[in-house]
Amino acid sequence: NFSLFQEDTDHNYYTSRTYGPYDSTSRDLWVNIDQMEKDKVKIHGILSNTHRQAARVNLSFDFPFYGHFLREITVATGGFIYTGEVVHRMLTATQYIAPLMANFDPSVSRNSTVRYFDNGTALVVQWDHVHLQDNYNLGSFTFQATLLNDGRIIFGYKEIPVAVTQISSTNHPVKVGLSDAFVVVHRIQQIPNVRRRTIYEYHRVELQMSKITNLSAVEMIPLPTCLQFTSCGPCVTAQIGFNCSWCSKLQRCSSGFDRHRQDWVDSGCPEESKDKICEKNIDTTETPPYSITTLLPTTTKFRVLTTTRGSTSSHLPTSLPTEDDTKIALHLKDNGASTDDSAAEKKGGTLHAGLIVGILVLVLIVAAAILVTVYMYHHPTSAASLFFIERRPSRWPAMKFRRGSGHPAYAEVEPVGEKEGFIVSEQC
Repeated sequence: NFSLFQEDTDHNYYTSRTYGPYDSTSRDLWVNIDQMEKDKVKIHGILSNTHRQAARVNLSFDFPFYGHFLREITVATGGFIYTGEVVHRMLTATQYIAPLMANFDPSVSRNSTVRYFDNGTALVVQWDHVHLQDNYNLGSFTFQATLLNDGRIIFGYKEIPVAVTQISSTNHPVKVGLSDAFVVVHRIQQIPNVRRRTIYEYHRVELQMSKITNLSAVEMIPLPTCLQFTSCGPCVTAQIGFNCSWCSKLQRCSSGFDRHRQDWVDSGCPEESKDKICEKNIDTTETPPYSITTLLPTTTKFRVLTTTRGSTSSHLPTSLPTEDDTKIALHLKDNGASTDDSAAEKKGGTLHAGLIVGILVLVLIVAAAILVTVYMYHHPTSAASLFFIERRPSRWPAMKFRRGSGHPAYAEVEPVGEKEGFIVSEQC
């Protein structure tokens, strides 16, 4: 019982270990959801019966991802988990955990389900017997992703009917690995109250697809990041493969490239790191100047996604397939940067609310008028009825009363020169 695995340490943020089908560790890493507590295993009805959908799932623990703690993720039918806070149309582009991202469609088979299980220390998401929409005859796929509270990520594969390298990426990207990015919001001077949101992918872990087979497994162990240091001294002296710098204004240690990038730049942290020293007179390591065209201190290229109002475009290498437009099954709120049309949405929401209030007030006034009219009709001796009778203008210049009316409040009258009618009078 010994383990033979292939280790890849050239990821900067994670060390990945791939276990083959004959390795006992791969079987140990597989989580048998069927043996878990049934009340904790959730079968997502929407994801299990739709194509290209995604839905939010709350975690019961803090999950460290690239040094950032997450409490909410987005599970997609396409075999991946989206980890971003800002929801956009191109979920497959970056900020994902992908055990096997492909064009899966759970709606084509009744046996296909998307299940997840949270025991307080780990979340397991499993895609059960899912088929490729554009090639159903290849068979069903069963695989899972496990997120542990210590930051480890495990991919388990139970049923892979064909080589992953043979899966077509024409209609959907095919990826295995991790990715993270940061969001920067730019104001557009030519258009008031409109901002452009740009997503920068600063790192990606790409696993070898040829190693993904039946009963195989991948374990990704997080490496130290600058974000873990909480004081200046340990931050600037850290030897972890990053140029860590301390920003006294934010009281944060960073390499300058993480999800807090905009706060780092807006607070002047890159300039502060050039001449600021710690209390112990230890010089801080200078952070590279910010540029959207430079390569980050990782082994992957710097990729940029820009979203503008009403459209989403990407600037990607031509060898990559076009990202898909995975929908969101729930109404979501961006907890991070504002969207480009946030101002317009707020203004439109205010106008919409004002219109609804106005309509409600008008309906109430009309209803009150109808009720008062009905009440006065059936209660002619009430104070309200008499009030309006006293002030009612008369149509007839002269009248003569007839006798014989038995009603105490009504009297028959005959207008001079007019047809016979009735009038209510206080004196009757």
